[in-house]
Amino acid sequence: MRKEERLKGVCPILPTPYDENGAVDCESLRREVRFLLRAGVKGIALFGNASEAFALTPGEKELIAATVAEENAGRVPLVFGAGGTGTEPAVENSRWAQAQGAELLMIMPPYMIKPDAQRIYEYYAEIARNVEIPIMIQDAPGACGVTIPLETILRLADTFENICYVKAEAPPTFQKAKKILEASKGRLTVFGGLNGTFFYEELCVGVSGTMPAGEFPEVMVQVYDRFVSGDKKGAQQLFYRYLPFIRLGSIPGGMAMAVHKEVLRRGGIIRTAKVRNPYIPADEGLLKVLDNTLEELELMALSEENGVF
Repeated sequence: MRKEERLKGVCPILPTPYDENGAVDCESLRREVRFLLRAGVKGIALFGNASEAFALTPGEKELIAATVAEENAGRVPLVFGAGGTGTEPAVENSRWAQAQGAELLMIMPPYMIKPDAQRIYEYYAEIARNVEIPIMIQDAPGACGVTIPLETILRLADTFENICYVKAEAPPTFQKAKKILEASKGRLTVFGGLNGTFFYEELCVGVSGTMPAGEFPEVMVQVYDRFVSGDKKGAQQLFYRYLPFIRLGSIPGGMAMAVHKEVLRRGGIIRTAKVRNPYIPADEGLLKVLDNTLEELELMALSEENGVF
C-alpha cells in the first residue's frame, strides 16, 4: 500500500489460534492467513479485540507478527492493534508494530483510567509524533468504556497528517460514522466495526470498509463488492440473509470469541476453539443457536477445501 493510498474494503481481525495445550498454534495461524487471502480481503488486522491481544505475551506477539508477515508475503496490508493503557506503553507498542512491518496502526484510547478529551488528544498526539505510518483511531466504547468526542477526532486529524482513519464502533455505528465523514469532509477514512453488524447501513453513509472477525470474510467481501458496483439491493439482501449469524459474533458476556473460533474449528482452519481468560468457552445453548443460524447458510470457512487436521 503506497503512502498516498487509503485502505478500502474488508480487513478482518485475525483470531489467535491455540493448540490443545493452549500455546499459539502457528500452523493454524498460517491456515487462517491463507483462508482470508483466498476470500479476497484487502487487509489483515492483528492484535485487535477479536485477536485476544490483551491476553498475549510479548513473545507470542513477536511470533504471531513474524508468522503472519511470512505467510502474507506482502500480498495485503497488515494492520496492527498497538495501543496501551497509558501513553508511554502505547508509543512503545506503536514503534514496535511499525518495525514489524505494520502499514497501519489501530489504536484504542487508554481505558484503565477513563480519560477526558484533553488526555485523549495528548495520548494520540504523542503516538502520531513517534511513528510515520497512518493511524486509525478506534472509537470502541463498548470494548473499553471510553467514547472519543467527535471534536477530539477532528482536532487530531487536523493537526497530524498520519491520523487519517477512524474505526467507528459506537452503536449504532452508522450514525457516528456519518457524523465523522460529514464533519471531516473527506479528511478521514472511516471503517465500520462491531463485527460488521451494521455493515450495509455503514456503506449507505459512506464508510470505506469494515473490520469484522475472521470466520465469514467472503460474505462481507461480496456485500462490499455488490454495493460499490451499484447493486445496493443485492448487497442488502445478502447482508440481511447472514445477519442473524453475524450478530452472534458480537454478543456480550465474553462468549463472542468462542463463536468465531468454533466456526473456524469446524472447517478445519484452526485446531481448537480454545479461548483465554477472561473470554468464556461457548456453552451448549450458544452452540445450538449457532447451529440454527447456520442451517441454511453457506460459509467458505466450512467448505471441504480448507482441509482438516
